[in-house]
Amino acid sequence: MAKTAGKKGLGKGLEAFFPDQGEEQQEKIVQLSISEVRPNPYQPRKTFSEESLAELTVSIKEHGILQPITVRKAIKGFEIVMGERRVRAAKQAGLKEIPVIVQDLDENKMMEVALIENLQREDLNPIEEAIAYEKLMNHTKSTQEQLAKRLGKSRPHITNHMRLLQLPQVVQEFISVGKLSMGHGRALLGLQDKQKLSNVLEKVLQDRLSVREVEQLVQQINEHVPRETKSVKVKLPPIIKERQELLRDSLGTSVLIKPGKKKGKIEIDYFSDDDLERILDLLIQSEE
Repeated sequence: MAKTAGKKGLGKGLEAFFPDQGEEQQEKIVQLSISEVRPNPYQPRKTFSEESLAELTVSIKEHGILQPITVRKAIKGFEIVMGERRVRAAKQAGLKEIPVIVQDLDENKMMEVALIENLQREDLNPIEEAIAYEKLMNHTKSTQEQLAKRLGKSRPHITNHMRLLQLPQVVQEFISVGKLSMGHGRALLGLQDKQKLSNVLEKVLQDRLSVREVEQLVQQINEHVPRETKSVKVKLPPIIKERQELLRDSLGTSVLIKPGKKKGKIEIDYFSDDDLERILDLLIQSEE
């Protein structure tokens, strides 16, 4: 027998994309054979922690599924909209049926709900998060600024993630599995001679270089400075370093501040005409 529950909502921020999902909508929780449910084709998360999945499996064996899975009717069976991790754990726990809420969503809304719900869980790796932002921007025809406002994120946060997609696939894979951090990826983006990336990447992994060490290495290669001269390199005052980091985070690209006796210089890297326009937009907005 089906139980009726009030609308639980699609998650913080989803209403910005689906204003028509009002409180008056009622959802029914029904039991569904787990064999009728299949994964969401738009699920941005490609990796699931085996440890957390095992913990959830134990919890489900003991307490059952406390939050229903959201699904939609498909040509054959049902597709998961939200809750794939719970379904995986339920299968491992040996459940034959699971509680679900069936929603009437077309392909477009299903994709958006899946992407946004996963983004707001904040357990995607940086590459998965970047891909989700890119898909949402393309699908909703939103700018980075508009997407940032809708999701409650900062513009630099979205920009910095999406720039990771400019990296070669091999670097993206290392970031996805945690062998490199997002900071390492951003530092590697600053390498001007892309043919040297393979050697640089090998050194970064073998020597376990920190993000700061990668930034210094990339800067030396870009400036054709021999490694032997590293010790005589002028150290930036702490206040200049702080300002340099602030600019890097705000603009989402490599920034170098070179102080001088009478005047200094700021170098800002960009990688395409679109990237230049993005940086100019940020600078103009700051002035306004």
